[in-house]
Order: sequence, then C-alpha cells, then structure tokens
Amino acid sequence: MPRLWTQTIETHRREVGDAILDTTVALVAERGMRGVTMSEIAEQAGVGRATLYKYFPDVESILLAWHERHVAGHLAHLERLSDGTDDPRKALESVLGAYALVVHERARALGGTDVAALVHHGEQVGPIEAQLDRFLSGLLADAGRAGALRTDVAVPELASYCLHALGAAANAPSRAAVRRLVALTLAGLDKEAESRA
Repeated sequence: MPRLWTQTIETHRREVGDAILDTTVALVAERGMRGVTMSEIAEQAGVGRATLYKYFPDVESILLAWHERHVAGHLAHLERLSDGTDDPRKALESVLGAYALVVHERARALGGTDVAALVHHGEQVGPIEAQLDRFLSGLLADAGRAGALRTDVAVPELASYCLHALGAAANAPSRAAVRRLVALTLAGLDKEAESRA
C-alpha cells in the first residue's frame, strides 16, 4: 500500500476513535455510565453500530481507552512542566499542582464515582499510570538529591503518598481547595516533616 494511503487510513481511524471517545465521555457526563448505550454512542459519534463494535465491544472499554488517552496527554503535559525549570523543587511543585488540577477536572468531566471506580480498578491501571509513577519518582529523587525533601522515607513511598493524597482533589469543592491540598502534600515532603516523624 502506498505510504500516503496508509497515513490517510491511520488518520481516519484515529479521528473515528477520538470521536467515539469524546462522544462517550460527553454522554456519560450527562447521563451517567449506566444511562448510555452503544447505539446512542454510534448515533452521536456519526458512525454505524458495526463500525463502533469494530473499535470497542462495550461502553466500559471505551471509557478505559478514553482514560488511557487522557492520562497519556496529561503525562506529556507534566513532563513539559518539569522540563521548564532547573530547580528540582520548583519542578515538583509545578507537577504536583498540575496533577491535582487534572484529578479535580477529570472528576468534574466524568461526574460519577462508578466511572472513577472503573478506570482505577486494579487490573485496569495500565502502563501509562505506571509511567506516571516512575516519572513522579524521578522528580522526587531529583529533589531529594538536591536536599529539598525528607530522606527518611523511600522515594517509591513518597510517590505513592503524593498520588494518593492528591487523589483527594477529585472531591475538592474548588480550585482554591485543590491548591490547599497541594500545599499540604508538599508540606509532608519537606525536610522539616522528617524531624517530626
């Protein structure tokens, strides 16, 4: 197959997939996960049901694919933020703040705990979320080497602490509350916290 033809097909597939993901998330935000059918998704996305089923077997698989795309996009954004400064502590602060806002906004976009439970269920936590954990661990290790963090807790434990603590941003009532949560999380990482432990 000619290269141009292959690129055109790949672009079309990506566009159809994106339309399905975006349509599903919009419908789920409006009606809840159990209020959306595959037929409605196909109609709203402008594809036939047969085409929809070639891409995804059910609503849950669409939401999982949306979550994976969502996390990958935000991970790329977080990586760009960390590259914007030579100060490891500032990079960590920027990344944690942005991550908390992502968690907060995602909860608003999906509008339901059943969706959050689906996309964060044990086996469904995929390689991209593991990549997020490794990325955060790297930032924490850099900040630790620069003397900007406590040293009495291992880096993987600190990464887990940050991700779980900032997970509470999903329930934060406002962006101001999210900022306070980030400040509290950062306070738990400070060297001064080490002497109080």
